[in-house]
Amino acid sequence: MRHDQIKREPKRIALFSGNYNYVMDGPVRALNKLVGYLERRGIEVMVFAPTAKQPAFDHVGTLKSVPSVCIPGRSDYRLALGMPAGVRRQLEDFNPDLVHLAAPDWLGHAALSWAEEHSVPAVASFHTRFDTYFRYYKLKWLEKYVTAFMRRFYHRCAQIYVPSSCMADELAAQNMSPNIGIWSRGVEHSLFNPARRDTAWRREQGINEDDIVVAFVGRLVLEKGLGVFADTIDLLAKKGRRVKALIVGDGPEKQRFEARLPDAIFTGHLSGEHLARAYASADIFFNASVTETFGNVTLEAMASGLPLVCADATGSRSLVRRGENGYLATSVTPAAFAHELEKLISDPKLRTAMAGASLQLSADYTWDLVLGRLVDQYCSVLEQSNAVSAADHPAANIQHHEAGGHATISPAE
Repeated sequence: MRHDQIKREPKRIALFSGNYNYVMDGPVRALNKLVGYLERRGIEVMVFAPTAKQPAFDHVGTLKSVPSVCIPGRSDYRLALGMPAGVRRQLEDFNPDLVHLAAPDWLGHAALSWAEEHSVPAVASFHTRFDTYFRYYKLKWLEKYVTAFMRRFYHRCAQIYVPSSCMADELAAQNMSPNIGIWSRGVEHSLFNPARRDTAWRREQGINEDDIVVAFVGRLVLEKGLGVFADTIDLLAKKGRRVKALIVGDGPEKQRFEARLPDAIFTGHLSGEHLARAYASADIFFNASVTETFGNVTLEAMASGLPLVCADATGSRSLVRRGENGYLATSVTPAAFAHELEKLISDPKLRTAMAGASLQLSADYTWDLVLGRLVDQYCSVLEQSNAVSAADHPAANIQHHEAGGHATISPAE
């Protein structure tokens, strides 16, 4: 291999996140996949994040707890209180050569400042449109200020990673960062697939043979579009469509959502084979959320062989091909969603064709492939950082080469 084909991989990465194991959601699932992949590749990772007394699952890798408090009004999530001296010493002892930030919170800002002080390149992954959350809590006037706050944060990073090209286009239009890369998502095809469909399980849930099951999967929080989902199901019922709503997930809005949809099936939180069975046993996947940056649940639904009806928003736009594997509603209204759902409800052949297209399109998303591409981008950031450092200290660079010194390198996969 030629010298210019060899890339220097990071040896030690410090990852900072607002959540890593106390609530299971899409970003956390992706971060745990990333840490597992990096460790298999021989890269050390130390994760710094808030923790709870009872974690939601067994996390991957080394996790260092940071002080935190419950977020007012959203007690299921925690807010890290910056980086105290003890955490800072742990970070300095670890001596990372790359810092990865998963949220623009106080902890993320403290870690970014530390990276700048120590000339360590910092990158960030963009998981959630935090600025759009305020629309669902009667605080929309705050959105522009939070967007500006996020822009200042991401402009200080060497590179930010978003899960889709449409998300990259949107953030570029907002001048969120001058250097945007893609970190897509993968799906476990051995777990999520149409073979998991279980007619006996459907009967146990009270689903009749001619019922069309419309599934929601995700955290039961307002920003997931629960209100418009419920209104759409009601509208379909008024039109005489025989649909059954299947709600998979848990969260602070569960009680109110159950009262809002008394005839729906609520399974609570599911994982592993139980989750895969629920996906495959549905007939249509419906995602009304506009806050997703990718839509892990949408990809899992595709791998399970489901046609899709989603909001025409960044998270879904990269996965739904109009008229091929599903539909994107023209507006985030019950009427628009019901219009698209009725096409699938009334036409079994169309559902079958779109289910096949979803399955075929999902085959392009594998974890090893997308995580390998992310490591390649890490390498590029390190190369750029080294080039800047060499330009700033040319004499030291010349002495290094004259002494026959070589950086430790390994080929990218």
